[in-house]
Amino acid sequence: MTQLAHHGHAAHTAPPGGQDTGRVRDRHAGHGPHGEVFRRRFWVSLVLAVPIVVFSAMFADLLGYTLPDAAWVGWVSPALGTVVFVYGGSPFLVGGWHELRDRRPGMMLLIAMAISVAFAASWVTTLGLGGFDLDFWWELALLIVIMLLGHWLEMRALGSASRALDALAAMLPDTAEKVTTDGVVPVPLGDLAVGDVALVRAGARVPADGRVVDGRAEVDESMITGESRAVPRAVGDTVVAGTIATDSALRVRITAVGEDTALAGIQRMVADAQASSSRAQALADRAAAFLFYFATLAGVLTFAVWTLLGNVDEAVVRTVTVLVIACPHALGLAIPLVIAISTERAARAGVLVKDRLSLERMRGVDVVLFDKTGTLTQGRHVVTDVVATAGITEDDLLALAAAVESDSEHPVARAVVAAAGGRATLPARDFRSLPGRGVRAVVDGATVFVGGPAVLADLRARVPADVEAATGRWVARGASVLHVVRDGAVLGAVALEDAVREESRQAIDALHARGVKVAMITGDALQVADAVAADLGIDEVFANVLPEHKDAKVAELQARGHRVAMVGDGVNDAPALARADVGIAIGAGTDVAVESAGVVLAADDPRAVLSVIALSQASFRKMWQNLVWATGYNIVAVPLAAGVLAFAGVVLPPAVAAVLMSVSTIVVALNAQLLRRLDLDPAKVAAGSRPDRRPT
Repeated sequence: MTQLAHHGHAAHTAPPGGQDTGRVRDRHAGHGPHGEVFRRRFWVSLVLAVPIVVFSAMFADLLGYTLPDAAWVGWVSPALGTVVFVYGGSPFLVGGWHELRDRRPGMMLLIAMAISVAFAASWVTTLGLGGFDLDFWWELALLIVIMLLGHWLEMRALGSASRALDALAAMLPDTAEKVTTDGVVPVPLGDLAVGDVALVRAGARVPADGRVVDGRAEVDESMITGESRAVPRAVGDTVVAGTIATDSALRVRITAVGEDTALAGIQRMVADAQASSSRAQALADRAAAFLFYFATLAGVLTFAVWTLLGNVDEAVVRTVTVLVIACPHALGLAIPLVIAISTERAARAGVLVKDRLSLERMRGVDVVLFDKTGTLTQGRHVVTDVVATAGITEDDLLALAAAVESDSEHPVARAVVAAAGGRATLPARDFRSLPGRGVRAVVDGATVFVGGPAVLADLRARVPADVEAATGRWVARGASVLHVVRDGAVLGAVALEDAVREESRQAIDALHARGVKVAMITGDALQVADAVAADLGIDEVFANVLPEHKDAKVAELQARGHRVAMVGDGVNDAPALARADVGIAIGAGTDVAVESAGVVLAADDPRAVLSVIALSQASFRKMWQNLVWATGYNIVAVPLAAGVLAFAGVVLPPAVAAVLMSVSTIVVALNAQLLRRLDLDPAKVAAGSRPDRRPT
């Protein structure tokens, strides 16, 4: 019979981890100010570009209008074009020089090469040197404007997740109501310290992370978890800075302030996510380097071939056109935009991506290994069954047990009292805790014991056959049993179990529908684990596993050829989370900053694992779609600009090349923006999983 260690359990939670990143190591560090620089230069360059385009002879010929017959007309485009080149193009020129100096050619060098060639060629034409018709002023202006716009949009998108979290931080109150011996005193938020008690009135925000010491309220935690439904918080429960007590006042003892709060931990994780490496981003960087060499070689070959054909003028025009349109701005947007938008969408849905590689690997996971307690189950006991002997109803038995347990703060006692919540509570006196056995109190003049097998042994009480039959079935499925004994006679028994989350059932069904196998790991006895597994339809069970041995079970699954995602509460699961292909920590409050996981689910909803899979698959598709489009444009456009089909009368004019380049950039940006339509609500994602195949 499963015996409860009934009293004296010390609650333990994970420490509020969260490594201070200190600085973002990504090439886009500081993208907020840089975004403002690109925005300002874009608008100035755009205003200057309008007259450049309008007074361009090539553009006038293209559209068929006549320019004024005045000497100054020919100097509008060169003068303003030079300003655009120097002012608007300087970020690319500086970036290109840095890439050249570091011998790491990339997108900035390609852009710098394109605008420099266009600038030099245009001045050669303007000054009448060499007799070449290489008036690229309007293409130069258009190229720089497009590049500035693209980089501005990129920086703004890259900063969106951080800005969203900064906005959440800005929602913190400027002052807090501190409870002192003299009453409630308003103090600046920075004056709150760990151990202080703060009053949170109905409708107000919690000033810092803490634990409720008085009151009960429905708390809106959507800013942290992404869940729109308010959750009840009472004495002993944790609350997080910035959340809202919607209907009643709470008194909260502060447990973390400043950089130690959950919100600060989330901000650090998002910064880590933006700074972490990505296979797709690395591929984009390699593609940019490849395109630099590709464009340079194409330019050299173009000039050589046309010169050998005896057409030096065409050689110069074709070479300049190749170098101008080789700029891979669409490629520069392909990956960063997808990463930025997916990170933002995830953060708003309570899915905190600490490591981009973990998110990329999630799409290939074929086994999800769940820790049982606190992940698939609620991590607390609830009354699931009651049996009573003749002469007493089950309601009366439960009310009697609740009366005895009412003065106890043990989680089991709270479960019994909660189960009897709607019934009349009987008065009890002379309460005593019996460590390791149960509790005792006097109710209506009779001495009543509530406890496990040790109480029965102490009292030498005989268990009636009907009660023994029922408790035998409960124990067989892994439930814990409390007997109720009055004046030495057993009146009945109560079954308590770690309740399975209904969300767990939906999550496992949805994973099976996607063809993903589900395993469970627990330190509980085999019969307890098997009962939960049978209830949920879990494919494989690891029971009686000590916390330090969980990572070995992950390695065992990997040795069979599986790609494993481990989902745990982050308290005892750190080695397993680190060992898995993808470590997913699940839990709310100050436990969100779990360092050993690549992904953290701010809410304790196992269905959010489906959201991670959906986000991984969608972002991967967008990355590759953008990469294919961006590189495909350059690979096709450069040879056409070089004139490989000139023998067939097909030549790509510089003006058309510039338009195609603009279209390519717009397509990539719009394709990435489609990720914003992805709904990551765990309930909707789980419900939307269609049956595919059941894993064997």
